[in-house]
Amino acid sequence: MSGKLIIFSAPSGAGKSTLVQYLLSCGFDMEFSVSATSRAPRGTEKHGVDYYYLTPEEFRQKIDNQEFLEYEEVYQNCYYGTLRSEVERITSQGKNIVFDVDVVGGLNIKKEFGNRALALFIAPPSVAELKNRLQNRGTDSAEMIEKRIGKAEFEMTFAPKFDLVIVNDDLSKAKAEAERSIREFLKL
Repeated sequence: MSGKLIIFSAPSGAGKSTLVQYLLSCGFDMEFSVSATSRAPRGTEKHGVDYYYLTPEEFRQKIDNQEFLEYEEVYQNCYYGTLRSEVERITSQGKNIVFDVDVVGGLNIKKEFGNRALALFIAPPSVAELKNRLQNRGTDSAEMIEKRIGKAEFEMTFAPKFDLVIVNDDLSKAKAEAERSIREFLKL
């Protein structure tokens, strides 16, 4: 039996990674999809755990061989993507798979898998609140925050194409709504 796919997409700072980590701790029979990247590992990151690390040449070869469900060249020679083999590895064991991917990648996965996939868009309560969250994180320059806000405004135009939009204005409510929607989707 093949597992189902649960896709989380959101603008940076909306809280999708926090929700994904919470849901992975809830006891659902699901495994996190490890993405591939051509960037170098950071700190204690490990191949096959945090990412599948590929050279830009290896990444492009896999693109040519259509081994990705979705991918993006974030900047020159820096790619991120979801390998078909990762999805097959997990779903062939009957496990469900959860994705933390960008908006376009999430819609591409949904298009490929149709009703086997649940696509959730995590929205910030407002652009102003999103900017506030990004500033409070303290990880980006003012210039980078403005770039992220511009990208977020564009990404939010895709929200209606998702199966469900969860507005993360209260984290406990967003967790409950995400958990409820996954239980319904998985028929638990």
